[in-house]
Amino acid sequence: MHFFDHLRTVNRHRRLVRKYCFRLGLYWQGLTHDLSKYSPIEFCRSVKYYQGYRSPNDQERLTNGVSLSWLHHKGRNRHHFEYWIDYCLKPEGGVYMGGCKMPKKYVAEMFCDRIAACRVYQGAKYTDASAYDYYQHSKSHIIINAETDALIDRWLLLLKEQGETPAFAQIRQELRTNTY
Repeated sequence: MHFFDHLRTVNRHRRLVRKYCFRLGLYWQGLTHDLSKYSPIEFCRSVKYYQGYRSPNDQERLTNGVSLSWLHHKGRNRHHFEYWIDYCLKPEGGVYMGGCKMPKKYVAEMFCDRIAACRVYQGAKYTDASAYDYYQHSKSHIIINAETDALIDRWLLLLKEQGETPAFAQIRQELRTNTY
């Protein structure tokens, strides 16, 4: 059983996200980030499917065809673009599934979350390019609003090219404006 291993992973991830959110002035989001991971449906399933080098949700999907932990998690945490997927109305009539534009403060939390997840799962192999490269790898199979995609892509590229200190300074400044 991997109870304590998973608990350490979750706690380390949350500490990193909290640190990054605080650097951006997102104090409440830093304090409340991913609290649902301690709920029984998420925590117990994640302990069961824990591997230590990637999200337990991946193993749960491979085993069961679905991750009940992830379904619970994404529906309670606004920093995941999947939270913002909804039916969209076409001007000419009809509907489709699409991504809604995320508020900038949740995109910023997603930025922090991606860095922390890469640091936790990649360990010593982490670089400032890790979160950007991982996001680029996933772009072909996600549903995300085009403006939200452009913003998170730009911020992750900024991190990759300039490093943490300049990236966080730029993003903190951008959070002070109401525009994307």
